[in-house]
Amino acid sequence: MDFAYRLTFLFSIAAFVGTADAENPGLVVRVTQKGLDYALHEGVIALQQQLSHIQLGEISDTHSLGFFLGKARYKIFGMNLGNVQLPGFQVSPIPNVGLKLSTSGGFFEVNGRWDVRYSFIHEDGTFNIKVGGLGMSVGLNLRNIENGKPTVSVADCSCHIANVEVHMSGTIGWLVELFHGAVESKIRKELEDKICPEIHKYINSDVSPFLRNQPVNRNINPISGLDYSLTGPPSVMGNWLDVFLKGEFYKNGENPHTAPPFAPPVMSLPPEQDHMVYFAVSDYVFNTAFLTYQRAGALVFDLRDDMIPREFGIHLNTNLLERVIPSVSKMYPNMPMMLKISAASTPALNINPGGLTLSPVGNIQAYAILPNSSPAPLFLLQAKTNAFAKVAVNSGNIVLSLEHGNVEVSLSHSDVGPFSVSEINSVMNLLVPVVLPHVNDFLRNGFPLTFIEHIQLGDIVIKTYEHYLLFGANVQYQ
Repeated sequence: MDFAYRLTFLFSIAAFVGTADAENPGLVVRVTQKGLDYALHEGVIALQQQLSHIQLGEISDTHSLGFFLGKARYKIFGMNLGNVQLPGFQVSPIPNVGLKLSTSGGFFEVNGRWDVRYSFIHEDGTFNIKVGGLGMSVGLNLRNIENGKPTVSVADCSCHIANVEVHMSGTIGWLVELFHGAVESKIRKELEDKICPEIHKYINSDVSPFLRNQPVNRNINPISGLDYSLTGPPSVMGNWLDVFLKGEFYKNGENPHTAPPFAPPVMSLPPEQDHMVYFAVSDYVFNTAFLTYQRAGALVFDLRDDMIPREFGIHLNTNLLERVIPSVSKMYPNMPMMLKISAASTPALNINPGGLTLSPVGNIQAYAILPNSSPAPLFLLQAKTNAFAKVAVNSGNIVLSLEHGNVEVSLSHSDVGPFSVSEINSVMNLLVPVVLPHVNDFLRNGFPLTFIEHIQLGDIVIKTYEHYLLFGANVQYQ
């Protein structure tokens, strides 16, 4: 089935092309001419194998040997195609229609057997026909979608064979001449008549069902999934194909999905052409992820003393607060503590040409752990910070990491009496380097940059623009 996957790889890239007629996308994929050429190279490998499956029917007839000699009956049978080669295949975007695939230098061979009977004479042998100058033109229509999925159909197809060269065993001269006449013409016409229907058949029976069966929702982890559905009917530009996808996270098991209370931004991509493919990922994608995790209660983190590396020289117990909140060490002397850190609201990532910033607002609930292991509430703080984020691609996944930022806290509630917020603010900032690695471990889970199987991305470059990240990459089919 490798040929099926290879040819489908071409049509998958070609068909996942959309426009934002219905709504702004959260994720845009741009396939440049370099990407189309590479996809076509992989698709041609499959197309060559597909055309080699063409079956030619038996040709039988009589041939007059003259008025006195009568007629001989001949049969041409067992014909099969081999060594199909389609060099110089080209792909061209046809604006607002689809793609045009064309070649004028294809060639292949037809092998078979011949059989002649005349009176009591019976001879047979083999033949080989070398077919050259195969010209093909296939137009693909990409103007429809079904349930957020692309469709592809053959808009037009033409085929012409320019050259035929016959080689055959045996010494029957009139049969050679017959091949150069009627038989050669019949074989050529049958080939021309069958190549386009074979392409139609493959698109209708293999490629189209494959596209219809592709999931547009992909599980990212047990909590969330990502919606890759098209946001509008496909279209094609003159120099590239633009893929406009929803790019929206949702909570697994929630049907229908709860729409986020914010919309994707407008993205205007630069005319980049150096790489095969470009991915424009808006801050909308990240923020729907944060919203999903916050709604699912996943943005909660418990910090305990055994999670603090020894080199920090800090122990999370009530003695840590002896100077800033004396009442704590008196009420709960030398007891371990726990900090429950949670998002007070959905974090919002902001992407601009200067970089990525995250300004989360969190709650920090402090507990003393009693000898019976039950928690005793101490105080609730609200914490604000401005953190710089870095983005990278790891094993095909987009991952974020936060850099250290200062925390400002305010007191929301105290169970141990009044205390100086400025003093506790210093303590909380001491703990930021402890918490940050755990936050980054969560962010490193990331999400897949590509949505098509069997491809690997390389030579990745990352640029930041207003409200989106642009990833440039080259593609290798696997």
